[in-house]
Amino acid sequence: METPAPEAPVTQLLARARAGDAQAMSAAYAAVYEELKRTARLQLRRMRDDFQTTALVNEAYLKLGGAQLAANDRNHLLALSARAMRQVLVDDARMRKSDKRGNGQDALTLSAIDMDAGNRAAVDVLALDELLQSLHRADERAAQIVELRYFGGYEETEIAEMLGITDRTVRRDWRKARAFLLAEMGT
Repeated sequence: METPAPEAPVTQLLARARAGDAQAMSAAYAAVYEELKRTARLQLRRMRDDFQTTALVNEAYLKLGGAQLAANDRNHLLALSARAMRQVLVDDARMRKSDKRGNGQDALTLSAIDMDAGNRAAVDVLALDELLQSLHRADERAAQIVELRYFGGYEETEIAEMLGITDRTVRRDWRKARAFLLAEMGT
């Protein structure tokens, strides 16, 4: 795995972007671009979708508002990007679902509510989005952990660093979130 770029330069670039420097946001995004591509690649491999990695990263950037993005630091930028990737995939799933012809395609599914066990449940991306919205209402941090872990592909230690909490708290919230999601799915 590639070593992430130091946080300070990205944080400085984001501060310049918030101050009105139009090129700074592009430079900050470019600094984390390879990590975002890795995240997108993992997500798309899990989904077996025909979305291109670069297209997902670029669509997420556009979804974030590009130069108008007001991320505070590198971790915040990565978390916002993971959320934007989720939104892009949800929008794509909605578009596919609303397509009257269907083109004979199978439903877009995600596999990973039970990521720790070898058997991965297939979950429709729209259903997962609704479940995450319910979880967000019940426990915002747990929903953010699911989003970062599932859509961002981040490990527990990375999530703990991003959210400023301990690994143990991430594991506890992850277990709680999985239990909530499985209960909501009726499993």
